[in-house]
Amino acid sequence: MSPSTLPPSVEELRERTRRFIRETVIDAEPVPGERLQGDTRVRLQAAAKEAGVFAPHVPTEYGGQGLPIEHWSPILQEAGYSPIGPSVLNCMAPDEGNMHMLHLIATEEQKKRYLFPLATGEIRSCFGMTEPHPGAGSDPAALRTSAVPAEGGWVINGHKRFISGAVGAGFCIVMARTPQTGDAPEGATMFLVDMTNPGVRIGAPIHTVDRYIDGGHPHVHLEDCFVPDEAVLGSPGQGFRYAQVRLGPARLTHCMRWLGLARRSLDIALDRAEERELFGAPLNALGLAQNLIAESVIDIETSDAIIDKTAALLASDPRAGSAMSSVAKVYCSEAISRVIDRAVQLCGGDGVSDGLPLAQYLNEIRPFRIYDGSTETHKWAIARRAAKRRGAEVQAGERHQGTAVVRGKEA
Repeated sequence: MSPSTLPPSVEELRERTRRFIRETVIDAEPVPGERLQGDTRVRLQAAAKEAGVFAPHVPTEYGGQGLPIEHWSPILQEAGYSPIGPSVLNCMAPDEGNMHMLHLIATEEQKKRYLFPLATGEIRSCFGMTEPHPGAGSDPAALRTSAVPAEGGWVINGHKRFISGAVGAGFCIVMARTPQTGDAPEGATMFLVDMTNPGVRIGAPIHTVDRYIDGGHPHVHLEDCFVPDEAVLGSPGQGFRYAQVRLGPARLTHCMRWLGLARRSLDIALDRAEERELFGAPLNALGLAQNLIAESVIDIETSDAIIDKTAALLASDPRAGSAMSSVAKVYCSEAISRVIDRAVQLCGGDGVSDGLPLAQYLNEIRPFRIYDGSTETHKWAIARRAAKRRGAEVQAGERHQGTAVVRGKEA
């Protein structure tokens, strides 16, 4: 979505966010490979609130800017121009996805207890879905963590792994399998679990190549973890349905944030190509370099268009938008990887050093092709949906297009 097509208030917020990221945040970035320090995050978040750019996706009644989802992309791309920008603006995973789901599903009391402090940056959160093999990963149906009814609540037992943001989080949204209870079917249920609950134990850390998600990606153990009935998020047995409320937009906001970093990477490469001379000419005048630059521009613009289409669908038809978010996630994760890799190539030896941040950017975006569903899992789902759609069209009377025509007198 180009600035000329944005509503004036959104364009003004985009410009404010752009200035804040480039004039305040970039100078505070940690050395490549290091994590953002907590005191720096607090200081920058206070500055973001003062600048009026904090929590762009959050409703105004919770201290945010109140943007509808179809206008998130230009703002989150500006935030993502710095790898710490989303954390500073409080629109980073997993908190951003949890805020969105809490706003849509939580009770007023749950919003007061969990959404408000999360939206204002007082606490962080995590989402407890992934488990060690053979538990839930790319296949949510393999969920093994269980919750059983108890007097006044539920008792949860399970082992989660790769729970992004868990260290230092205030609460976790835990997905657990539950039996049929009353009118509620057997299935998955989401629970709001305080990380101070004595039944919660943070286990071993998982060391990964990315550094910019606060709280790491550790194991989390739930051992006879009692939660009251009020901890159920939504209705029992509806957890998988609610997960789609969260995961569709969450996949897309990953695309938005990382596309901002792809734009930063291309800018680094363009500045380098402007000043670097090889074989008697500026690097940007050489055909091979121009090809790398042009392909990156094409990848960025195509990603931008897919994101805009998906965001509009999520606003008008959430189910169709969630399906389209798989297409966006696959394309953008691979396109953004290509853009940053080309930027490294254009910058030569410095591109793979810590003198430039590009090598760390590669580390940050490589897991994107795995997080929130691997590329292969999404392609499987995309292909199944395409086959199902086409089968329904033919069954409804559309002409079958796949029968070969026999030419000549004899077959």
